[in-house]
Amino acid sequence: MIETVEKTQIQASQVMDILQIMQFVPHRYPFLLIDRITEFEPGKHIKGYKNITNNEPFFQGHFPNNPIMPGVLIIEAMAQIGCIVVANMPEGQNKLAMLSGIDKARFRRPVLPGDRLDLEAEMLRIRPQIGKAFGRAMVNGELAAEGEILFALVPQAERNGKHG
Repeated sequence: MIETVEKTQIQASQVMDILQIMQFVPHRYPFLLIDRITEFEPGKHIKGYKNITNNEPFFQGHFPNNPIMPGVLIIEAMAQIGCIVVANMPEGQNKLAMLSGIDKARFRRPVLPGDRLDLEAEMLRIRPQIGKAFGRAMVNGELAAEGEILFALVPQAERNGKHG
């Protein structure tokens, strides 16, 4: 059963810790890929980060003796941070932003244990059922990945009825 959490709107420039992030992002360990929000402008953009440790479960198989964060998880982290922007917009109320596509994705450098993955997302457009954001992931000021994140806005009741 999916747990419903009372969401509180966040204000511009508010820093969010992991407990506040979990009010807006439905993912949980080991799939919650955001540790902190450092900057937020409602309806426009957001910044935050994920600390990458050697204990991440994906490093066990990607790759043994040469741990590299999978590119698809970097994209997922960018999508999750964008989810917070959407959840705080009128179009996102009582809806779940589900990743539905990726355009113009590029991977520029590997993300390794010990890195801090700085994430940002900027809303490009949003409509009642779909939206697009531009995401970027950096390590030490160097671009690791970027791309356009497409998402579908699914009503919570529909999602619960079909999957849970």
